[in-house]
Amino acid sequence: MENPAFWEKPQRAAELQKERAGMLDVVQRFQAAERRLREAGELLALAAAEGDEGVLEGIGADLDGVARELRAMELARMLNGPTDGNNAFLSINAGAGGTESCDWAEMLLRMYLRYCERRGWATSVTDYLAGDAAGLKSTTVAVEGSMAYGYLRAEVGVHRLVRISPFDANKRRQTSFASVFVYPEVDDSIEIVVRDEDLRVDTYRSSGAGGQKVNKTDSAVRLTHFPSGIVVACQNERSQHSNKATAMKILRARLYERELEKRREAQDAVNAQKMEISFGSQIRSYVLHPYKMVKDHRTEVETPQPEKVLDGELDAFIEAYLLRATSGA
Repeated sequence: MENPAFWEKPQRAAELQKERAGMLDVVQRFQAAERRLREAGELLALAAAEGDEGVLEGIGADLDGVARELRAMELARMLNGPTDGNNAFLSINAGAGGTESCDWAEMLLRMYLRYCERRGWATSVTDYLAGDAAGLKSTTVAVEGSMAYGYLRAEVGVHRLVRISPFDANKRRQTSFASVFVYPEVDDSIEIVVRDEDLRVDTYRSSGAGGQKVNKTDSAVRLTHFPSGIVVACQNERSQHSNKATAMKILRARLYERELEKRREAQDAVNAQKMEISFGSQIRSYVLHPYKMVKDHRTEVETPQPEKVLDGELDAFIEAYLLRATSGA
């Protein structure tokens, strides 16, 4: 960063700064955990020497905290997808169930805002369509923070709520659905870099019509791009320099289109995860009546405390899903 040339490409400089910040965060977290372990060991040795068993409970609690931190770091290490470290856009849509589902979608919005707050992520509601009687029909939240997409992608799917309806005068039990979808924030600019070592330049004599000089010199140019296998030729200009410049433009355009195609394929793969917002497609159930339980149907993780989950305590569900997904289970 002290090298003046570092700032000649602002976009690349910003990417490297972000990468550096992420690496520093990992190092600092590891050093903090190492320090806590060392201090716990010293305290344990001191307690043993003095025969003080009362301090053991405190040491145990501190070690549990270190274990949780190391688990979180291991999870973060496994989130190594190309967009896992990106900011995210989280969308919620009410499904089958009318007003009930609109109210449920509003509850989910609060749950995710609280979760993001717990993680220290910045959020802003970029789109909000209110329900006819209560809640919301759809909303989109921009989430800015380290590994936001990597974690939140675990929430993609249909969420099901079972409760006594607050909108039913007869107090009947209702089932509501809402879908959650998460997109990574992607920089729209695509920088096409063609390195000299990735390129072979061949020159040859042009053929066909083109004026009295076009066929007399090796002015035609053929470019072979080794990484992509793309071959581009140009011979319609009179000078080799002009033909090469035109060929480079064509090559960059083809590489740009190839990158766009990769992004379209990646987005199609993400969109394939979408499911119908109704019975039989839910990833998680939140039951408030006749008993209390939240259960993730992908990992079998469950808790009898839905109030805490709806207040943003999602770590157990998200971590279990991501560890299962990244381990190939």
